Amino acid sequence: MKKLLSGFRPFILLFQQRFLILQLVKRDIVGRTSGTVMGGIWLVAQPALQVMAFWFLLDFVFRVRSPGRITFLDYFLIGMLPWLFFSEVLNRSLNVLSEFGALYQRSRFPVSVLPLLPLVLNLVIYLPIYLMVAIYFQGMIAGLKAVAVLLTLFVWAIPFAYLLAVIGLFVRETRQVFPFFLTMVLYVTPILYAPDMLPESVRWAMAFNPMADVIALIQGVLHDFEIERGHWLRPLLLWLTLLTPSWILFKRTEPHMREVL
Repeated sequence: MKKLLSGFRPFILLFQQRFLILQLVKRDIVGRTSGTVMGGIWLVAQPALQVMAFWFLLDFVFRVRSPGRITFLDYFLIGMLPWLFFSEVLNRSLNVLSEFGALYQRSRFPVSVLPLLPLVLNLVIYLPIYLMVAIYFQGMIAGLKAVAVLLTLFVWAIPFAYLLAVIGLFVRETRQVFPFFLTMVLYVTPILYAPDMLPESVRWAMAFNPMADVIALIQGVLHDFEIERGHWLRPLLLWLTLLTPSWILFKRTEPHMREVL
């Protein structure tokens, strides 16, 4: 039972080390934006510009049709922003231990907080954007739902962050392959198109793509689409399956992290 409950240790760390985490997030923001005219605004402007580029390509150039009663822009942004949040967390998690290696190589430092930094930083970046987009298209109630959606995705991403932090440090080739893998997952997830645009013969394969279920849940909550039981059951089972093993793997490899660096 104690081992099973150990998977919830990151949530305790979030509270216990909240001041340290916020200090590291502030340091990271300053490091990424120092010397720029717009400063921290770039952190919000970059994902916003990326979303607008996708919107121009798909809505104006290719004229992708809308899924039913909502506009394509509404459907696309509601799904794309959580995807950008999640993919940024995963990509940053692969490098976070190497990136902050100087902090713990020669001193005592709570290494376990480092995989939480990409989560907190990207929540700070994407939450206000997602809130404004949801309010613009659907109103204040949808804005509250959007906050709940991103916070839930934050929690769901925790075991992935710890698992990828270890893999990225010990299997460095993963850093080269993983961005391509994420791009392929994006293409097979109903974000750039509506689910009913997929041929009937391949729709069954969506059950093997957890992000397809996550996006279906998000669209269901924000747009009142039908939510099937598998849409929430499969991501929940995956989260429960990874939560404790990812934490145990991280703690068991922690003594060897300094050696690798």
